[in-house]
Amino acid sequence: MSGADYSQFSMLDLFRAELETQSQALTSGLLALERDPVSAQSLDACMRAAHSLKGAARIVDLTPAVEVAHAMEECLVAAQRGRLSLSREHIDTLLKGVDLLGSIASEPASADESAKLEIAGFLLALEQASSPSTASETELAGSNAAPQEAPWASSAKETSVLARSEPLLQPYGGVGSDRMVRVTADSLNRLLGLAGESLMEARRLRPFTGGLLRLKRIQSDLAIAFDVLGDALAEIPKDDRAVQALAEALQKLRLSQTFLAERLDELDSIDRRATDLANRLYDETLASRMRPFEDGVRHYSRTVRDLGRTLGKNVRLDIVGGSTGIDRDILDQLEAPLGHLLRNAVDHGLETTDERIAAGKSEEGVIRLEARHNAGLLQIIVADDGRGIDLNKLRETVVARGLTTEETVGRLAEAELLEFLFLPGFSMKATVSNISGRGVGLDAVQAMTKQVRGLATVSSEFGFGTRFQLQLPLTLSVLRTLLVDIDGEPYAFPLAGIASTIKLPRTRIELLEGRPHFRFEDRQIGLVTAHEVLDRAEPQADADELSVVLINGDHGETHGLIVDRFLGERELVVRPLDPRFAKVKDISAAALMEDGSPVLIVDVDDLIRSVDKLASSGGLRTLRRGTTSPDLRRRKRVLVVDDSLTVRELERKLLDNNGYEVEVAIDGMDGWNAIRSEPFDLVITDVDMPRMDGIELVTLMKKDSRLGNTPIMIVSYKDREDDRRRGLDAGADYYLTKGSFHDETLLHAVVDLIGQATE
Repeated sequence: MSGADYSQFSMLDLFRAELETQSQALTSGLLALERDPVSAQSLDACMRAAHSLKGAARIVDLTPAVEVAHAMEECLVAAQRGRLSLSREHIDTLLKGVDLLGSIASEPASADESAKLEIAGFLLALEQASSPSTASETELAGSNAAPQEAPWASSAKETSVLARSEPLLQPYGGVGSDRMVRVTADSLNRLLGLAGESLMEARRLRPFTGGLLRLKRIQSDLAIAFDVLGDALAEIPKDDRAVQALAEALQKLRLSQTFLAERLDELDSIDRRATDLANRLYDETLASRMRPFEDGVRHYSRTVRDLGRTLGKNVRLDIVGGSTGIDRDILDQLEAPLGHLLRNAVDHGLETTDERIAAGKSEEGVIRLEARHNAGLLQIIVADDGRGIDLNKLRETVVARGLTTEETVGRLAEAELLEFLFLPGFSMKATVSNISGRGVGLDAVQAMTKQVRGLATVSSEFGFGTRFQLQLPLTLSVLRTLLVDIDGEPYAFPLAGIASTIKLPRTRIELLEGRPHFRFEDRQIGLVTAHEVLDRAEPQADADELSVVLINGDHGETHGLIVDRFLGERELVVRPLDPRFAKVKDISAAALMEDGSPVLIVDVDDLIRSVDKLASSGGLRTLRRGTTSPDLRRRKRVLVVDDSLTVRELERKLLDNNGYEVEVAIDGMDGWNAIRSEPFDLVITDVDMPRMDGIELVTLMKKDSRLGNTPIMIVSYKDREDDRRRGLDAGADYYLTKGSFHDETLLHAVVDLIGQATE
């Protein structure tokens, strides 16, 4: 479910934001279709993205974008139905359409002749490429000769696309741009600096409190001394004045002790509140600087492909961990280093097609660009499956350049030898081209990592590929986690380590070899309680459904970990544990939540090892029956399920402005997970969506005993009677076309189904 707030965006801003997402889906799908032109999944994804953009453009009355998206959709539908076989010419033309949509959204008011000619040229090129005669000629030519590049791609042979620091598709005011949020990067930097200063100032109260505690101890010692003095005076003849003076001194001392104790309590409370407030301010400011890794690298998929074609190589870029949060400054600084690494991978690392076939490899070379959080660090990995580094040739190059003697280089370990690659001006390539060979790439990578106090390393296996790894500090990174409750305390599971989360009915649990299991996706999954693994107290609840986190091991095994309850998804700023703790079993780091309370982040790999130790002897503990609190909702809740950002935000705004509490889901599967985990009074869903369409969602809900009575409204562009009947037959209570958005029909339909917003 989406947690972003788009309430302040205009409809054009929403279209731009949706285009930013859908254009990436289109680009990724088109690159996949270039490898497999008949892939039903890729065709469906591209067609759906083009269809969504066409509908969104129609809502904001952007006619040129409607024309371009419609032409792309028609081409893809023809390919889906077998009337057209996609060639590289089609892919080139469709990618040009993606660029055109970005240009149109960037300057919608621009209607000069050049823009009109460019759109007309695209439509003509796509029509010609899609004509039967052109398609057959392309297929015939493709069987006898190298594929021909589209006219607009001819300049790629003269300019390295990876040598530029900017993406091919320029930003046009998407969700992540400064113009959209109206805050500059410099302002965020200053704000973060002030937040850091406030955090430091708040922490200054702690030493001051420590000084007052020392004063309190001195007062206690003074009280003891007075008691000793009183005992000594009791042994000598009494002096009334001395006794009275001693009593007064003791009374004032007791009063001062009481006063100091009260002030210390107040100061301790102020200290906690000030530190908590400063921490939250710092965390919120830091979070505003975070961007998903894929935001800064998604354009590389296309640029790697184009550079590979320039060099006569078939190359694919796989981006792994695209949702990993990275500080925007670090992401910006990674632009040039990643460009160097990817350029080297395409030019140096990957073989030509003939060389790969001769080596028994696939024709397509693969470069993997990965980001992940690990052991308190942010890791960026660039790996290829190419020829690898010839260590003997590297030794010869080192000696030839006079960097060390032949005797010394022979004694160097592999890791020490590979470090020479990071020296300024060092290159193993004998010739210089406009792509590489100048020796100015890897030293820039090393310089960037050192600048942020990180580390760059390289490893290689000759004949099988090369792997560059950048280890960067996590102090400016966030971790997306699932918060769970275990024995009354929150724990955070990194989402990357979770296979799935489910609500498991007790009736599905069975014993196999004395250990509880349940069946999930045609597999038997072993169960163990988090209380057992973390050595906590016995579970207190005995609900009919168990909250289970599925975690995957290194060897493909899956374990089901029973927790007390799910607390939701959070993005946490990771704080490494104090080194004096050494390695804490099953825990990797810590973080502070919004209210300032601490939360431990689970080390999933370590946890799996602990589970494996318990697997042979541990069983499911008996849970004592508990009670649940009643639902005290005051506003009626509506779930909006639509893969179009523009449409679902339009619906959300309309319902929210009329008092309803609204949640959104990005597709049918997301909606199905949401409706099973939270109660809703109404579900509004689209029909055509990825992963699970609206008809499937309606069918599943109506078959579920708990959800069968929940009202469902279908809102779709499809306004034929057959489509309406299909939705109502599946169990929907209302069918509405999206053309009704411009009046109050949607709101009236909601009121008819569930009444006014408040109960």
